[in-house]
Amino acid sequence: MPSDHLLTSPTSETASGDLPPDGLTAVAEPLPSADALAEVLGEQAADGDGFVFDRRGAGVAAAGVAWRIVVPAGPGQVARAAAAASRALERVARGDGPAPVVVGALPFEGTSPATLAIPRVAVVRREDGQAWQISVSRGEPGNGRSAGGDAPVDLREPIGVDGDGASAASPGASPVPSPDEFMRMVGEARDHIRAGDLEKIVLARTLVVRGDAPFDRGALLGRLLREEPDAYTFAVSRFVGASPELLVSRFGDGVSANPLGGTARRSTEAGEDAAAARALLVSEKDLREHALAADAVVADLTPVCGTLDVRGPVTRGTATLWHLSTEVSGRLADPSTSALDLAALLHPMPAVCGTPTDTALSLIDRLEAFDRKLYGGLVGWMDADGDGEWALALRCAELNGATATLYAGAGIVADSDPAAELAETDAKFGSMLRALEA
Repeated sequence: MPSDHLLTSPTSETASGDLPPDGLTAVAEPLPSADALAEVLGEQAADGDGFVFDRRGAGVAAAGVAWRIVVPAGPGQVARAAAAASRALERVARGDGPAPVVVGALPFEGTSPATLAIPRVAVVRREDGQAWQISVSRGEPGNGRSAGGDAPVDLREPIGVDGDGASAASPGASPVPSPDEFMRMVGEARDHIRAGDLEKIVLARTLVVRGDAPFDRGALLGRLLREEPDAYTFAVSRFVGASPELLVSRFGDGVSANPLGGTARRSTEAGEDAAAARALLVSEKDLREHALAADAVVADLTPVCGTLDVRGPVTRGTATLWHLSTEVSGRLADPSTSALDLAALLHPMPAVCGTPTDTALSLIDRLEAFDRKLYGGLVGWMDADGDGEWALALRCAELNGATATLYAGAGIVADSDPAAELAETDAKFGSMLRALEA
């Protein structure tokens, strides 16, 4: 899915690095704390043009575009996106309550334009249960008109989380690359690692699933929210997923990151499941893979944090997998550093790329025969105060009518086994496959 298709609407205005005009105003209204994001997302979001970022009912749901921010391709794209988003949000007048937000996703590599948006209507729900609707309009506060001149968007009608449009996936699915080719790629990458060219690389594959009818994005989101409650469930236009991994969050001067690395398949039998978690925690191969990810986060955040606390690794479970997890938290040395500024320091992480970064990127470009697009990039939101959350775009699918393209990757190190890495990617497809087939 080209990134310039994200968050479009007929009444949107378009900018390529230009600042929004004077006259955009944000008005925040409190909502009942019982309103969960998935329940207040309206028709525009359900039909594929809305944005969702939710973890246990906290996050942002949005519809419409008051201003679009297009960040040209090229080096330092995330850093340029951070600067452009901050400049644009500064131009939006605001009253009391939460600040206006920018939402969207940024691709894995900066080889195509990236698109973010200031939504016309956003619902922001905090972890403490406080919820607000933020409307951005042209003209004076309370004039009742949107930035595009049409009626305000009503986000209070629930999406159909069990809608009739959902289709079951057909038994056949097309993998790209083929399993044999993926194992060959793993073997070649492992040879480069053993030769000392790099320490780790993440290789990805896709699975194209065809249904009997168009996939229902609202129904898929509802199932992911129920089945993966600890994940960052997201939708940006047709790109949908439930990522287990927080790239970075920033609230006030507090910073958090949660690098994952090292994976084991879960079992439906309790004893076997517990044994898999214990084995993962002592696996030298997985601990080494995880350390590369965690150490990189610590190294990148240390220069901008006055204090930093590192806890892990421990095991953390999703519906289908165990992961090694380290929690990193700290306090900013400079409170003007925004959530997207921090994301720019960290991306691309070893969890989606490899170590060293430039060598891994070069080898990924040579070995992978498809464009990752948003997979392995970042998805999330940031407000005008610099607060926000950005997750890695993992465990995801691109919907196109009755076709869904799923993405999954595996971290390759010196003692990786190609068949085991193939099985890991199969397991990572699992949560999305179950949600599509329900």
